[in-house]
Amino acid sequence: MIVVDASALAAFIMMEESSRKIVDYLKEGISVDHIIKEVGNTIWKAYIRGYVTAEDAVKRFEILMETVGNVIELVSEVDLIREAMKIAMENNITLYDALYVALALKMRIPLLTMDKGQAETAKKYGLNVIKP
Repeated sequence: MIVVDASALAAFIMMEESSRKIVDYLKEGISVDHIIKEVGNTIWKAYIRGYVTAEDAVKRFEILMETVGNVIELVSEVDLIREAMKIAMENNITLYDALYVALALKMRIPLLTMDKGQAETAKKYGLNVIKP
């Protein structure tokens, strides 16, 4: 298993260059339920900025929902929020990013992320970090 953070899943959903490297990790993925909101917001931003059409945004959101519904197991953020707040405060990262680190710590599994600050924080806790 591997914790998939929003930056990695968003890269896959938005078909960024690194998305081919990410797809294999998704099959073993687990994440925080908050990931739906974060990646959904990425799709919305792409639409608002004119990078994708409304139709394309809806299709990408449906792919997101299928992926988290069928491939990535979700864990409630409520179960991790206290530890995540501690991690966020101690390491000056967002609470959102700290949720993924807290999940990886709890399960003692690697973290898949594109986020440099989050990766550095995870490494401080002895976690294996995969950056596609």
